[in-house]
Amino acid sequence: MTARPPSSGPDPQRTAQAAGTEPPAAAKKAAKKTPPATRTAPAREAAAKKAVTKKAAVTKKAVTTKAAARRATPDTAAAKKAPAAAKKAPAAKTVTEKTVAAKTVTKKAAAQKATPDTTAAKKTAAAKKTPARRTAADKAVAAKTVTKKATAQKALPDTAATKKAAAAKKTTARKAPAEKAVAEKAVAAKAAPDAAAAAKRTVTNKAVAKKTVTKKTAAKKAAAKKAPAGAASAAGTPGGHAADGTVAPRNTPPSLSPVSPVSPEVSLGVSPAVDTLDRERLLTGTHHDPHAVLGAHPVPGGVAVRAFKPYALGVAVVAGDLQVELRHDGDGFFSGLLPLGEVPEYRLEVAYAGTVQVAEDAYRFLPTLGELDLHLIGEGRHEELWRALGAHPTTQQGVEGTRFAVWAPNARGVRVAGTFNFWDGAAFPMRSLGATGVWELFVPGIGEGELYKFEITRPDGSMTLRADPMARRTEVPPATSSVITASRHEWQDEEWIARRGERPAHEAPFSVYEVHLPSWRPGLTYRELAAQLPAYVKDLGFTHVELMPVAEHPLGGSWGYQVTGFYAPTARLGSPDDFKYLVDALHRAGIGVIMDWVPAHFPRDAWALAEFDGRPLYEHSDPLRAAHPDWGTLEFDFGRREVRNFLVANAVYWCEEFHIDGLRVDAVASMLYLDYSREPGQWRPNEHGGRENLDAVAFLQEMNATVYRRVPGVVTVAEESTAWDGVTRATHHRGPSGFGGLGFGLKWNMGWMHDSLEYMSHEPVHRRFHHGEMTFSMVYAYSENYVLPISHDEVVHGKGSLVSKMPGDWWQQRANLRAYLAWMWSHPGKQLLFMGQEFAQGAEWSEERGPDWWLLDPAYGAAADHRGVLDLVRDLNSVYRDTPALWSRDVHPDGFQWVVGDAADDNVFAFLRYDGDGSPLLVVSNLAPVVRPDYRLGVPDDVPAWREVLNTDAARYGGSDVVRPDPVKPDPQPWHGRPASIHLTLPPLGTVWLRPA
Repeated sequence: MTARPPSSGPDPQRTAQAAGTEPPAAAKKAAKKTPPATRTAPAREAAAKKAVTKKAAVTKKAVTTKAAARRATPDTAAAKKAPAAAKKAPAAKTVTEKTVAAKTVTKKAAAQKATPDTTAAKKTAAAKKTPARRTAADKAVAAKTVTKKATAQKALPDTAATKKAAAAKKTTARKAPAEKAVAEKAVAAKAAPDAAAAAKRTVTNKAVAKKTVTKKTAAKKAAAKKAPAGAASAAGTPGGHAADGTVAPRNTPPSLSPVSPVSPEVSLGVSPAVDTLDRERLLTGTHHDPHAVLGAHPVPGGVAVRAFKPYALGVAVVAGDLQVELRHDGDGFFSGLLPLGEVPEYRLEVAYAGTVQVAEDAYRFLPTLGELDLHLIGEGRHEELWRALGAHPTTQQGVEGTRFAVWAPNARGVRVAGTFNFWDGAAFPMRSLGATGVWELFVPGIGEGELYKFEITRPDGSMTLRADPMARRTEVPPATSSVITASRHEWQDEEWIARRGERPAHEAPFSVYEVHLPSWRPGLTYRELAAQLPAYVKDLGFTHVELMPVAEHPLGGSWGYQVTGFYAPTARLGSPDDFKYLVDALHRAGIGVIMDWVPAHFPRDAWALAEFDGRPLYEHSDPLRAAHPDWGTLEFDFGRREVRNFLVANAVYWCEEFHIDGLRVDAVASMLYLDYSREPGQWRPNEHGGRENLDAVAFLQEMNATVYRRVPGVVTVAEESTAWDGVTRATHHRGPSGFGGLGFGLKWNMGWMHDSLEYMSHEPVHRRFHHGEMTFSMVYAYSENYVLPISHDEVVHGKGSLVSKMPGDWWQQRANLRAYLAWMWSHPGKQLLFMGQEFAQGAEWSEERGPDWWLLDPAYGAAADHRGVLDLVRDLNSVYRDTPALWSRDVHPDGFQWVVGDAADDNVFAFLRYDGDGSPLLVVSNLAPVVRPDYRLGVPDDVPAWREVLNTDAARYGGSDVVRPDPVKPDPQPWHGRPASIHLTLPPLGTVWLRPA
């Protein structure tokens, strides 16, 4: 917030003197020692500059005022002048605060059995006849106002005698309450003789206003003359307060003319100060409804205004031209009672040491969440939860600011702390919105870029400072604050979005390049990556990129799999809009974006989700189900509807707000089983006595159903390593286990990955004993919709890179790798390859170093070896996309046929792939380091000739160039159970693709 300079304007003391009003001697003397009841702008400026000095002199002033109260004697001349002035002064058109204040003093004096004074009585009568002083307005308009007010007040009596009788009657009726008020407000009463000085300082430079002040001064002096030492004067209280908290306006704003003034007949017996209980709860951060206490509220006698500004030296209410000082009640509380009939639009002028700030009052605004939002949150069905909770710059009741909302049902209180309040949330308590557990506050005047957290009071009374679970932007780690943000990105991927749903993922080409953004090109931002990554991936022919977790995480070494900011892209690489820019660039290059998503668990960081409001909230309350045994993290409580809502909405959020095309859900197996990585006695069975986590099943089904319904064209992918039935089956189709499907679009085939890598790791001479490891995957290939993953998990933690897993010398390692990649691309299922493996990087991956791009530098002697593998991957993707037989029937058994799957002694595998029209592709792999000439294979007899479309042993890939450029025609000799056959020369450690010529 920018500090505002003190206001400027006419000085009331000089104005009064210029108008020729000479105050009585006693009043002049008291005026030097008593804080003014009202001050115009220069006076406030001076007060702001000397606030510290004034505060230090309070004690001295109080003593001086008390002495003045004992010495003061009535000014007879002023009293005599009062009746004459009253006769000459017509009724004034103005706010009734001064009349009410004067009337209050008169009533208190009468209640204390003071001896009536004839002059004072006449003056009081004149004051009653004049309910408001005249301003510079037209006299005719003022006369009409007087007539109306006189009618409303039922023809007040005109004679002094009548008024004395009325005063006596009121004295009898209000004696006891008046004495009690005197006892409670003894401090304010000591300043009664200072009333004339305070009233004088409210005089404007108009002649009519001067007469009004003369009348009011005389009336108050008369009351002071008759009142005992315990009597109080509204004008004599510092800040213009009466003993009951009433404040006198500084001037009359024309903008408040529609506001109804309070009737003079209304009793001003309500104290505006915050009561003891509310004060204690606000100070300790345990108030559930601060808006019911702070702000402006209609009360009997006017409008009570209360503010809580712990470090302020003074607070004034600003409503149009009206500015009224609030009384400092201690501990940073300020209050006042405005004699108005309705709450005006107002602002607060807050004086701090060396500065004055004018700002909107956060506690005058209505709730920013509607009943529908709260109902959906309570039901756990708010599919756009990010629009309701979190921090959102917005305009509320015509005022710009930021609305905050957070779910913390166990909290005794929640406050907002941030850079805008110097990380002290004491003055920003939030209100609880009923049984939903949601706390809300609109803070005016703050916007994008401000840092914030929630200061939560736990059930045991202790406090914790937490990042926003719904934050859409964060600080750069290791800093942990949330950041207020709003998106301004304009998407340009309409064409991609329109056509991405033309085919379901399992029936479309789907070749994925897995990327860890921070290390792909270390040091690049999202926008810098957008200039390089799309071009690189497009050149290699991949259809999609899969981004390792982008959501904010505190530890870079976790690669993003221990998330604390589920709704915020990591700030390490830029802003949320920068990330949108990268996604947009990939889409415009024709590349889909899949993102790793981690709903299984979260870290225990004390500033994040763990025991967020003092009790288990996002995690399960059962310790046996809360702690994840493998990673030292906490598992989500999938059975709690609000937690489930938090995660389901998060999945939708990434797809809708960032145009993500798919979510690869991490660690699904750990979610599905109660006994996952747990020994007997460390887990409890479900309600049926089984080990299935029924809550997690329901969550995954809901997530998938919601995402597919709301965002057509997306795909969800499960990293699930067990034989759970129906991972990619529709949620409404029950399987043999009795469960409906989980509803995923694809599932990682972890079995294929482990078996095939195990086979390839053996020396060729031993592979014949492991032949089944390459063929077993076809036993279950159609039980799910599979992705064949060579992911980051296979090239870290001592496992070595993909090429280093291969046996033999450097030539054989590369040959094995090339043959394996072509086998992988032709096997039923989609493909995923981790970065660096596309050019046969020798070292395993490091998140600090990234891929060894220098291996492709022409200056490096072996660069051609690595470029050969890179060229093969490019050609694999090119042929793959142009050959529907390799992707259109991946999930249909009629899309695959073995030609020879039992040639274990030869280390040879051959099979046919078919597209929807029956067009075949022949795949042959010789995984022995020898050339096999004249190798006969059975083929269909309806293909007149076959030609090679890809051979991994080609010289340009770094092979021995055992290739066949000419088509090969089949012989009518049956073989392998087929009516025809062909003779091929199989290259060593190579894979060949052939299709009809």
